[in-house]
Amino acid sequence: MIKFFRTIRKNLIEQSKVRNYFFYAIGEIFLVVIGILIALQINNWNEEKKSSKFESEILKLISQNLERDSVMISIELKKALTATALTDRVLKAAKEKTYSDSIPFWLGKIITFERFQSQSSGYEVLKSKGFDVIKNKNLQTDLISYYDSDLFNMSQGLNDVLGAFNTDWIPILKSEFSDFRWMEYAEPRDYKLFFNNQTHLMQFKLYQDNREGSIDKMVLALDKIAIIKSQIDLAND
Repeated sequence: MIKFFRTIRKNLIEQSKVRNYFFYAIGEIFLVVIGILIALQINNWNEEKKSSKFESEILKLISQNLERDSVMISIELKKALTATALTDRVLKAAKEKTYSDSIPFWLGKIITFERFQSQSSGYEVLKSKGFDVIKNKNLQTDLISYYDSDLFNMSQGLNDVLGAFNTDWIPILKSEFSDFRWMEYAEPRDYKLFFNNQTHLMQFKLYQDNREGSIDKMVLALDKIAIIKSQIDLAND
C-alpha cells in the first residue's frame, strides 16, 4: 500500500501536476491521521476493556473480604452485647446482694475483650492501582470511608476495651479471684467483700461504657459493609 502511494506521488511530480499532487498530499495526510485515530481508538477500547475486567475482578475480591469482615464483626458484636447485658445483671445482683451460682459464668463473659482483624487484600490492591478504576464515585467514597475511617474508629473502640482489661482487670483478677477461665467463668474469692467494694462496681460501669462505645462502632461498620456490598452487586450486574 505504501509502495502504491509512492508510485502515484512520483508520477504526479514527474508530470508536473502540482495542483493534483497538492490534493493528493492532503488526502494522504488525511488517511494517515485517520489511521492513527483508529489505532488510538482501538487501543482505548482495549484499555477500557482491561480496566472494566479489572474493576469487576477487584470488586469481587473486595466483596469476599467484606463478607468475611461482616461475619467476624457480627461474632464480636454478639459477644459484646451479651457482656453488656450480663453487666446489668451483675450490678443488679450486687445492689440487691443476691449472689447466685450464675455470677461466675456471667463474670466470665464480662471480663473479656473483643478482637477483630480486617481482611483488606482487595482494598490494598485497589489502592496500588488507583481508585479511578472504580467508575462509581459513591462506591469509591464508601470504600475509602470504611477501610480508612470506620475500621480505624472501630479498632480504637476495641482497643479501649483491651486497654481497660489489661490495666484494670488483670490486677483485680490476680489479687481477688480464686479461679478464671477465658470466656467461661471468673470466681471471686469473697463475693460479699468483692461486690461491696465501690471501686469494683465503678470498674464494671466504666468497662461497660467502653464496650458500648465499641458496639456503636461495630454497628456502623456493619451498616457500611451492607451499603458497599449492595453497590458492588449493582456494579457487577
